Amino acid sequence: MPAQESIPPAANVLGTIGTVLWCVQLIPQIWCNYKNKSTEGLPGIMMLVWGLAGVPFGAYAVIQNLNIPIQIQPQVFASLSLISWAQCLHYASGWAVWSSSLLALSVAIACAGTEVALILTLQPIYDRGIEWPMLVVGIIASILLAAGLIPPYFEIWKRRGRVVGIDFVFLTIDWLGALFSIMSLVAQHTFDYLGGVLYLVVIVLESGIFISHWIWLFRTRKQRKAEKEANAAASTPSESSSSVDDAKSRISDIASTTESNNKDVEVKQEV
Repeated sequence: MPAQESIPPAANVLGTIGTVLWCVQLIPQIWCNYKNKSTEGLPGIMMLVWGLAGVPFGAYAVIQNLNIPIQIQPQVFASLSLISWAQCLHYASGWAVWSSSLLALSVAIACAGTEVALILTLQPIYDRGIEWPMLVVGIIASILLAAGLIPPYFEIWKRRGRVVGIDFVFLTIDWLGALFSIMSLVAQHTFDYLGGVLYLVVIVLESGIFISHWIWLFRTRKQRKAEKEANAAASTPSESSSSVDDAKSRISDIASTTESNNKDVEVKQEV
């Protein structure tokens, strides 16, 4: 598969949109983890595998000379994935903040070094017209990206279709990022099939997560409505009791005030 010689403006624009989305997609998830102080339902292995996927993904994009935004994507994506992985170590596994952060940073440095080594090693081979090593790298990137989206399905299965711990803002942004990225590849003079498969895998598997949760919402709608009504009914007596207590308190205050005023009147009459 020949490297791209020139990149059409449309491909750069679409690729830029996809990159911007993939530069921020994990921020809502990271914020959600921090706010809830929990990563329940979010598999740490998913984030680690995504962080590792940035190595072949980045090397492939650089050597194939894909549009610049697409070349930047893997680095940002992998960095955010490793940050989220560190949160999983801290909240789910009980690691200290400094130890989970240090491990994530060490993995990030190792990944960066490996990617540079891959580029320096494979670029001369690819320039000589030997394409199969790049084909292997691209396949590995696709497999890792897909593998990262498999663990959430085990969590979904345990909860009978319900999605817990995965922020849907993150999932939506990630899905749109993959969509715009694959559109940018379509806009190039030569469509990159491996890159296209990589993004298509993300779109299909993340669509499955959305669909699973929608089905769960539809299937449990009557049960959730009944539980909501039961909770509302359970809270009503306590509210009524509180109102009665307040009323009794006000009556007591009024009675005390009246009694005090009566005593004042009696004293005045005696005088």
